[in-house]
Amino acid sequence: MNIAKMIDHSLLRPELTTDDVRRGCEIAGSRQVASVCVRPSDVGIAKAELSGTGVLVGTVAGFPHGDTRTTIKVAETRELVEAGADEVDMVLHIGRLRSGDTAYVHDDIAAVVAAAQGRIVKVILENAYLTDDEKITGCRLAEQAGAHFVKTSTGFAPGGATLADIRLMRAAVSPPIKVKAAGGVRTLDTLLTLHEAGATRFGATATEAILDDHAARERGEHPTTAEVPAGGY
Repeated sequence: MNIAKMIDHSLLRPELTTDDVRRGCEIAGSRQVASVCVRPSDVGIAKAELSGTGVLVGTVAGFPHGDTRTTIKVAETRELVEAGADEVDMVLHIGRLRSGDTAYVHDDIAAVVAAAQGRIVKVILENAYLTDDEKITGCRLAEQAGAHFVKTSTGFAPGGATLADIRLMRAAVSPPIKVKAAGGVRTLDTLLTLHEAGATRFGATATEAILDDHAARERGEHPTTAEVPAGGY
């Protein structure tokens, strides 16, 4: 199992300096993860730093609240694609989803998918603010709108990925649609548990610790690991 290629190394915290971003890209390149996920203004930096590594450059649109106008999300996505983004993680309009305005949510996602011009689009639901029925609806709207992934969280809400949510989201979409877990994925055990439940991509800042743990286990070493909480992460 190639754990590294399941990880999107997250570089989204607002206080990160350009040197922090470059160091994060160096980690991503050396560890051969799936992608980095950087702030929109850092796409150019990441593209240059990761040139020739095979690591994809991901970024975010409508982040972290999802409430910018669709036209702004579209313009943002187009500009990010022009800057070299390979993947776009967009936040759906949480308030409109909770209001039952499914047409707005669908069309908002579909417009970003079109603006991405074939790049991978992951739709962040921000599950901490949603009921189970709203999560299911959000997942189905994302699939109908042409998105490639549904994603649990931004990492900036009160809660992140939970085992129950991964199971719920996996069941809500058809097999071609993938599930990304983000928010609180800090250990290898957490990643493996969520992978078993159906997640295939993970947003993580603890990338080196996760991969070092995996390498140690591959060598037959057995470090002490924390028990995975039943309720979430």
